[in-house]
Amino acid sequence: MKMVFAVVNNDDAQDVLRSLRKEGFYITKLASTGGFLMKGNTTLISVVENEQVEDVTAIIKEHSKRRTQLMPIDYSQFNPGVAPYPVEITVGGATIFVVDVEKFERA
Repeated sequence: MKMVFAVVNNDDAQDVLRSLRKEGFYITKLASTGGFLMKGNTTLISVVENEQVEDVTAIIKEHSKRRTQLMPIDYSQFNPGVAPYPVEITVGGATIFVVDVEKFERA
């Protein structure tokens, strides 16, 4: 068995959840915050059989879209008098971790 952790953008979370549930996967949903942008994310956790990992990750990838956004960068600490200016960055997509599960039981 494997445990799949997926960190997805809040904008994509409902589509990912709906698609995983439609295929019969049980999902635990947690609110999380990214460390770089300090924006809300959703972390999904599921325990699946080894042969289901590719199906789960494919669904997550299909419904987790990358997008760009502007982020103000402030270099005034290095160069006083320079105003912050926006930089386009890529956000979204999914970060997926798959780990072995030694034991799984429902209590």
